[in-house]
Amino acid sequence: MTDFAQRAIELARQNVAEGGRPFATVIVKDGQILAESANKVAQTNDPTAHAEILAIREACTKLGTEHLVGTTFYVLAHPCPMCLGSLYYCSPDEVVFLTSRDAYARHYVDDRKYFELDTFYDEFAKDWQDRRLPMRYDPREEAVDVYRFWQERNGGQRTASTPLP
Repeated sequence: MTDFAQRAIELARQNVAEGGRPFATVIVKDGQILAESANKVAQTNDPTAHAEILAIREACTKLGTEHLVGTTFYVLAHPCPMCLGSLYYCSPDEVVFLTSRDAYARHYVDDRKYFELDTFYDEFAKDWQDRRLPMRYDPREEAVDVYRFWQERNGGQRTASTPLP
């Protein structure tokens, strides 16, 4: 049996050896690796090229769906909010993370303008107007019209797994 957690560790270690960052993801379905990736931000100059995002793209392309129900993710570290949002969206059965921010923070620094490990997760939970990242709300009815158009094109029904307020 394959040790999928160990495979994620090996991918991350290899990525660091090649000049990349210490993150990796392995997606498993039916006991087999469906997709895997290391973080490629440094190699591609793409700030969205996180391991989870790249592996999700590969897995969804292979399966021809945006849903990853029936999969398990093995990720080196607890997912950042961008990756966590993507995980919620594709709905795997389980996410297994192999280290926490607290455990690796003294060994890894990411010092971007608005992204510090000590404050970023707190920032994400704040109301938009209270965040360090300047944001402005410019409401447009035409923007809502796009969603009305989507509703019309999709049978006129808005269905959700939980009731709307």
